[in-house]
Amino acid sequence: MKYLLRRVGFLVITLWGALTVNFFIPRLMPGSPALSIIGASRGHVNPAALKALEAAFGGGQQNLFVAYLDYLGNALRGQFGVSLSNSFEPVTTVIMKGLPWTLGLVGVTTILGFLIGTGVGAIAAWRRGGKLDSVLPPMFIVVSAFPYFWIGLLVIWLFSLTLGWFPTISNYSENLIPNWTSWGFIRDVLWHAVLPAFTILISSVGGWILTMRNNMITVVAEDYVKMARAKGLHPRRILWQYAGRNAVLPSLTGFAMSLGFVISGAILVEFVFNYPGVGFMLLTAVQNNDYPLMQALFLLITVAVLVSIFIADVATTILDPRTRGSR
Repeated sequence: MKYLLRRVGFLVITLWGALTVNFFIPRLMPGSPALSIIGASRGHVNPAALKALEAAFGGGQQNLFVAYLDYLGNALRGQFGVSLSNSFEPVTTVIMKGLPWTLGLVGVTTILGFLIGTGVGAIAAWRRGGKLDSVLPPMFIVVSAFPYFWIGLLVIWLFSLTLGWFPTISNYSENLIPNWTSWGFIRDVLWHAVLPAFTILISSVGGWILTMRNNMITVVAEDYVKMARAKGLHPRRILWQYAGRNAVLPSLTGFAMSLGFVISGAILVEFVFNYPGVGFMLLTAVQNNDYPLMQALFLLITVAVLVSIFIADVATTILDPRTRGSR
């Protein structure tokens, strides 16, 4: 219980630190972000809006401590201003438009990649020296060396432009009206998601395979696994309940961080496929100096990573009884 309380305290302190850094970054930048925003809008900003921008990003006469307290209050209420690259829509509204697409594409693919990679890596190590172990690890070492965007361009060229099996870009066909009660629309969304999902999966699954294989090789040599074999337990039970359960523990933190960074999306993949997720949104915000949207997205990514690592710590404590006493 003490360990859990310490982790909660660490989470709160780190979150406060992230909020503070997010507040001061625009104010430490050379020049005035508020004036940059005005320039991006061709100067069409009234005095009241200018005052609000200076209060939000610095450059005005408002007391820094008062501005900091206002910022914390607005952040806790989920109020981050308006997005300059999305017709001055509220930032929260803009993020909620892209977040479901990123969670559906990158989130599901990340979980699938972890499950497939962990399972294949465990089997490859269990049957060390077999065909699976001889083919997959070297192949994925080569594949992992290629960046996401290169693989994305390759699959577009092969499966879309050459073979014509899948659409090239976007999240659904332009002639369709979004309707999640229509099977035709859902099928079209899934069809558009195949290539970006395949790109993310093929790029990430190799790391999980290699990590789990190396962990399993170490665990299989442990005395408790040898004892389980000596007792005559079924090999499948030893593989998953004894060796696999302990070999996966070191990967949980990495998996948690991967889930946290799902919020940012696979930026380059979403850019290559023109997929309207949070990653593509973040890239667009940087290109257009959309400070309110950038601040909100960076904070959202930080919170997601912190919460994911906290959950991974708790899960490790539950799955590995040896850590309870030491913590």
